[in-house]
Amino acid sequence: MANYSASDSATLDRAFHALGDATRRGVIAQLSLGEASIAELAEPYDMALPSFLQHVRVLEKAGLVSSRKEGRVRHCRLEAARLAELKSWITQYQQAWAARLDRLDTFLNATDPKKDT
Repeated sequence: MANYSASDSATLDRAFHALGDATRRGVIAQLSLGEASIAELAEPYDMALPSFLQHVRVLEKAGLVSSRKEGRVRHCRLEAARLAELKSWITQYQQAWAARLDRLDTFLNATDPKKDT
């Protein structure tokens, strides 16, 4: 398994913190369909726009979302590369645990007293 530096750890912390909120996960889901304006993203949520913008800022600081201003409209898009990094981190641990469970299964099958009868 790869070792992560303190800065990598802080980056992961920000990303997982951002994904720890249902509103922000909803925004990620909306943006997975394509770019959208802040107004379009905020529409499904019953909250004031400044409150919603705080969620967008958390996603931006985590590197999960980027935005650009076009006239008076701010458009957001998903940063798929950051999601791929998170998936890679999770996959490392999933593979390690799968290997451990396979070894445990092998051990238990080798020491199963029922097989001797």
